[in-house]
Amino acid sequence: MNNVLTRPYLIFCNKFGKESEGFISVATEEENIPFKIKRVFWTYGTPDNVIRGKHAHHMASMVIFAVIGHIKIKCIDKWGELNFLLDSPNQGLYIPAYCWHTMSYGENSVQVVLTDTKYDEADYIRDFEEFNKLMDT
Repeated sequence: MNNVLTRPYLIFCNKFGKESEGFISVATEEENIPFKIKRVFWTYGTPDNVIRGKHAHHMASMVIFAVIGHIKIKCIDKWGELNFLLDSPNQGLYIPAYCWHTMSYGENSVQVVLTDTKYDEADYIRDFEEFNKLMDT
């Protein structure tokens, strides 16, 4: 297992504009996004009684944004549990490798995720017991 140097933390992107015209926020790799972006994906239409995630990664780090609605995220790493609420489109959550995470969504929420790796099924840790064993080493 790689040494985990960081815990999950909130990232804030500047918000430009005004209510009468709307807003824009910008995420820039290696400025407010702490890595080079290799993949972008989004989820939508998730029923509010469904919990997604339920995994960790060996290598991938990510930043999650709730661009519409809100997302509750529970993160577990070798230091314990952290809970976050993403409810503003200019606020993201950085999740490093070796961080188990689950997400629950408000009605009609849309999530956008930036990652530092391309998709690789071998990078996923989908068994919580396996994850716990890795955290004990």
